[in-house]
This record gives sequence, structure tokens and C-alpha cells, in this order.
Amino acid sequence: MTDLNLDPNIPDHDAFYAELIDLHNGLDAAQSSALNARLILILANHIGDRNVLTQAFAAAKGDAT
Repeated sequence: MTDLNLDPNIPDHDAFYAELIDLHNGLDAAQSSALNARLILILANHIGDRNVLTQAFAAAKGDAT
């Protein structure tokens, strides 16, 4: 069983964040939401571990300890 890693784990995190924000440039709210949904599903598929995904849901909602 794998646990969700909440420690910093992205090299050059500032550049990653800038790329993520830039991805949304020129999109309206509906397009931005749809892009986020597609990205979440792509990354969830890549992770593939239901336990980790459930932990991520809790962390995103603010329920993680």
C-alpha cells in the first residue's frame, strides 16, 4: 500500500506553477474548469492507486492530517 506524498516533490516548482497558470491563459471560466477536469483525470489515471487517490481527495478537501 502506498501513501500520498505531500512533501515538496517537484523540481523547479516555480517554473511548474508558471507553466500551469500559463496553460489557462486565454480560457474562459468554463474552458479553464474543463481543462482542470481533464488534467485531473489524466494524472489520476497515471497514479492509478485508488488508495493514493482517496488520500488526495481528502487532502484537497482539507480533511487530511
